[in-house]
Amino acid sequence: QVQLVESGGGLVQPGGSLRLSCVASGSIFNINAMGWYRQAPGKERELVAYITNADSTNYADSVKGRFTISRDNANNTVYLQMNSLKPEDTAVYYCNAEKTSRITWRSLTYWGQGTQVTVSS
Repeated sequence: QVQLVESGGGLVQPGGSLRLSCVASGSIFNINAMGWYRQAPGKERELVAYITNADSTNYADSVKGRFTISRDNANNTVYLQMNSLKPEDTAVYYCNAEKTSRITWRSLTYWGQGTQVTVSS
């Protein structure tokens, strides 16, 4: 099992910045990629950004150029730096991890509990 704990959410004004953190613990070996998803009220959960074990990154078009995902391998932590925040970014942000089981060789997906980001004046 992998446990993911997010932190760093809060209330910010439009144009402001936040940095989200996600700490992975437990059976963290063989994690292939980690990412951030978000879900706003009445909307589907959507991918915001992900980073692979090879440090390749991908971003949703809506956040490209404003958000940056990074990883600190020594501390098993993934970050999401969010700049130039807009009200449309308001959502619960969830950390995600994907790994390969060394027993079954199946892909496993884990989720954090979520952290609220509210962008409002």
